[in-house]
Amino acid sequence: MKIETKYNYEKVWTVTVEKDLLKIISEEVGDADPVGTLLYIKETVNMGKIISVGACKFRKKER
Repeated sequence: MKIETKYNYEKVWTVTVEKDLLKIISEEVGDADPVGTLLYIKETVNMGKIISVGACKFRKKER
C-alpha cells in the first residue's frame, strides 16, 4: 500500500516512503509513539479515509 501526504499549505498529494512517514509523524506528534501512530494511519487510510496528524494529511494512493 502506498500512502500519499499533503501539508495544509500544499495543493498536491505526494507519495511518501515509510521512512519519511515516520519522520513526518515524529515532527507532528512530538513525544508520542510514531510507529504506533503510523500503524493507526495505515489502518485508517486502508478503509479509504483521509486522516490528519498535525498539519499533515494522509491518504491511500488510489492507483
